[in-house]
Amino acid sequence: MDMIKNKPFLTDEKVDDFTAEDFVFVHRNEELLDEAYTATSYAKDVWMHFKKNKGAVLGAIVIIVIILLAIIGPMISGYKADAINLDVQSLPPRIQGIYKLGIFSGYEKGVDQYAAHGVSQAFYWFGTDTNGRDLFTRVWEGTRVSLIIALSAVVIDIVIGMSYGLISGYFGGKVDMVMQRFMEILNGIPTLVVVTLLGLVLPPGITSIVFALMITGWIGMARISRAEVLKLKESEFILASRTLGAKNFSIIFKEVMPNIFGQLIVMSMFSIPNAIFTEAFLSFVGLGIQAPDASLGSLISDGYKSLTG
Repeated sequence: MDMIKNKPFLTDEKVDDFTAEDFVFVHRNEELLDEAYTATSYAKDVWMHFKKNKGAVLGAIVIIVIILLAIIGPMISGYKADAINLDVQSLPPRIQGIYKLGIFSGYEKGVDQYAAHGVSQAFYWFGTDTNGRDLFTRVWEGTRVSLIIALSAVVIDIVIGMSYGLISGYFGGKVDMVMQRFMEILNGIPTLVVVTLLGLVLPPGITSIVFALMITGWIGMARISRAEVLKLKESEFILASRTLGAKNFSIIFKEVMPNIFGQLIVMSMFSIPNAIFTEAFLSFVGLGIQAPDASLGSLISDGYKSLTG
């Protein structure tokens, strides 16, 4: 026992391969201080997460390219979308620079169709239709129409559908019951019937399709926004706003809406393909965009007729 008391704990001798330096306190002469960092903004945080998602970046690039081609595509081909030339009917694609490699060369069944039609110096990047119209120009004209319809659908969803659902869900009671019954009546009317009836009053085209979306296209968004409001309207921050005397519409659009806007934006994105499909289907059956104007539906219809005719 006396030997243990008299033996120092820190010596210059090695004890089990340890030396005195191994027991020196770490950070003895250093001060540990908290460092202040600038807070990251919401937009910057979203951008950082977006850049890390390679799939999202690739999808955004594809969408941007499609939008740019829809804007400038009809202007770079050198042909008008409605210019009919029966001398160049149903030509295959032919592109400058690569046609000599045998790719998009204008040959069909071993025959140079451009030389056969006497237009060996012409180039139609997507070929021509049965009326001799340039398909490249018409495809991007049709894409432009579809994007206009899609943008209209998003605006209608956000302005009409979101507002309707917010008001219905927040006030509840008889207001909610009346608004929901009215919405169910509208939802029971098929979109095709609405467009057909509008065709009796309005000329077939973008206007009639947008009006049809205004009548029935916002119902899904209204239901989602109503459900989100029902989850939030009894929250503490809503009750605090009421206690402080905030008005109902101020609470709806300043307190509730910012907290559900992310979900609503995601839902509005689902309305884009639905609106594009609606326009294409209506044009395919002859109730949408009419010739000589181009749309994706009318292009599919023309292609179907050329295959079956």
